Amino acid sequence: MTSPDQLANPRPAAKKATGYLFLPHAWSRGNFLKWLRRTHAWIGLWGATLGLLFGFSGILLNHRELMKIPAAKTEQHEFQLTLPEPRPADAEAMVVWLGEQLAIDISRAKIRREPPKTVIWNQTAIQQPALWQITVRNPKRLLQAEYWQGNAFVAVKQSEANLFAMLNNLHKGSGMNIAWVLLVDTLAGGLIVLSITGLLLWTGLHGSRLLALGLISSCLGLLVIFASQAILG
Repeated sequence: MTSPDQLANPRPAAKKATGYLFLPHAWSRGNFLKWLRRTHAWIGLWGATLGLLFGFSGILLNHRELMKIPAAKTEQHEFQLTLPEPRPADAEAMVVWLGEQLAIDISRAKIRREPPKTVIWNQTAIQQPALWQITVRNPKRLLQAEYWQGNAFVAVKQSEANLFAMLNNLHKGSGMNIAWVLLVDTLAGGLIVLSITGLLLWTGLHGSRLLALGLISSCLGLLVIFASQAILG
């Protein structure tokens, strides 16, 4: 039987629980939900540090062709180095000598060899000597050396990156070792996990399912439209 007080102050209707959009009802509470929130929080903390670097450099890279941001710059130098006597016997010895002369790490130097060959110049057959091309790269510096066998010198082109260009090279992994590549892989994997867990958590903490599906559809739709325009011209 309803009392006069209950008639005067009726209880508000209970809000209908909408649950989590992509989670089974049994997973929307208890240990799994606690694990989901903790996973999202800790991976977010890990990704926040690297995310600052990759977010900033990502903006610079995204604007490298259109709407350019004139921040990343490289300074070019060209010079020649006189070879010692006796001259380096092979390309590997040349790499070691260049590392000593220019004080640069040559552990990941790349060597390209072209054998001697006959070329036609002004309707005359000329014997072209062998060519060694050596490239040494790190985020700060790019060195390219070219040596025609028989010359008394090696031609060198060197590029020095400023801070912003160096950040871009770190973003792209230019001249970095396997440890850096694997470290960046953890950030990429973390972004995937954060996207999934964030989507699952958002649908339970905010608004309707229709709004969530609308946001997802809009994002995917814009992605397809802009990508199609770029690909199809």
